Amino acid sequence: MSPAMTKSITLNGAPHRSAAATIADLVRELDLAPEKVAVERNGAIVPRSTLAEAPLNADDVLEIVHFVGGGDHAEDSWTVAGRTFRSRLIVGTGKYKSFEQNAAAVAASGAEIVTVAVRRVNVSDPKAPMLTDFIDPKKITYLPNTAGCFTGEDAVRTLRLAREAGGWDLVKLEVLGEARTLYPDMRETLKATEVLAKEGFLPMVYCADDPIAAKQLEDAGAVAIMPLGAPIGSGLGIQNRVMIRLIVEGAKVPVLVDAGVGTASDAAVGMELGCDGILMNTAIAEAKDPIRMARAMKLAVEAGREAYLAGRMARRMYADPSSPLAGLI
Repeated sequence: MSPAMTKSITLNGAPHRSAAATIADLVRELDLAPEKVAVERNGAIVPRSTLAEAPLNADDVLEIVHFVGGGDHAEDSWTVAGRTFRSRLIVGTGKYKSFEQNAAAVAASGAEIVTVAVRRVNVSDPKAPMLTDFIDPKKITYLPNTAGCFTGEDAVRTLRLAREAGGWDLVKLEVLGEARTLYPDMRETLKATEVLAKEGFLPMVYCADDPIAAKQLEDAGAVAIMPLGAPIGSGLGIQNRVMIRLIVEGAKVPVLVDAGVGTASDAAVGMELGCDGILMNTAIAEAKDPIRMARAMKLAVEAGREAYLAGRMARRMYADPSSPLAGLI
């Protein structure tokens, strides 16, 4: 972008340069959706219905805020592909004893997104209960998932069907390398990401804990990077904190730990590393009390996020007394 083409403005209290012609263009430039923000320019509210026509002028002073509902943590929401969520916990919908238990766990977790596998219709019993009967896709965002796909071609076909069935473009891509570890096949994953992005999908991508691969996926069109903490369903917790942190530091899109979480402390660790969220299924579904574990995970994600924002104390090689040693009796 040529400096001559940009305008100097003040955005949310800080200097900013933009080549946007209108305020709506600026909002999109920030990877936000105009219909989900409120804008004040030079002390006056700009109606959302006029953002596309409102010109962006040099020296404008703008405040842009997320237009979301109330709540203690509304200011700490996160955005993926222009869609804003307050909960940083995403949960799966597999392995539960019943749809009722699954729905109760989702409610206890506070999750606003659930992953859903795409499977063939049971033609022998088309009236059988379905997930949508228990978890309303109008209230909870469904994230179609290519679980079980071992080629990029199969993953793309699956998501094309998902979009046809429900109109979903925000999707979760995973292409597995082999059945024993369920580790991602990164070559196939990258190819599938490129195809999906060209077809207008918004892929959140499961990947190896590799900062180079993460950058390649982002460049290919991934709207979120989802490195594994440990093998899917293992419950081993985050095994490579250094690589996860490097991915977080290098990414310009949200980063969420996907796979390997076993208990609440694992979720907290992921959030303390600066991740935008955590995705899990087995850790909740296979707990002795899934509903209580769902509540624990909700609290762990919130606690980990708070700790990250607070900034942890420095590590030291030796003790540093909390109370002064001088003046001892």
